[in-house]
Amino acid sequence: MKYLNLTIIAAVFSLATVTSANSGDVVSLRGANELAKNAKMFEKTRIKSQQGGFKRSWKLQPPSIPHTIGKERINLEENTCMRCHSPEKFKEEKAVKIGDSHFIAADGSKSDKVNGRRYFCTQCHTPQKNIDPLVENTFNSGGN
Repeated sequence: MKYLNLTIIAAVFSLATVTSANSGDVVSLRGANELAKNAKMFEKTRIKSQQGGFKRSWKLQPPSIPHTIGKERINLEENTCMRCHSPEKFKEEKAVKIGDSHFIAADGSKSDKVNGRRYFCTQCHTPQKNIDPLVENTFNSGGN
């Protein structure tokens, strides 16, 4: 009997919580577009290319990618970034060499191959777009 009463009280409380949460103004990511209609296409932006790269905001920030990467492939079989940024090719391609830290394993051992933790370049390195920020940025790196 006590279990039944507790269950009923919990159900009423849950229903009241859900009802009060939904009673406010809920704003959809679709904006004013109805679900049954296609949303308005957003304005496409272009990748920002910059000769010499982008200035870093702090000392250990991964460098941003100063070129388009739409046709690059990074998967378990290949990493096309290495065509230009590998230690063997970077001078010939006039590109930045992959960092030495990318050849060090978690235990501190060094290797001739890129460590698996650093193989998927775009998890840290990103291309930039020439757009206005969504929110004001007041970040100050302290002099860098």
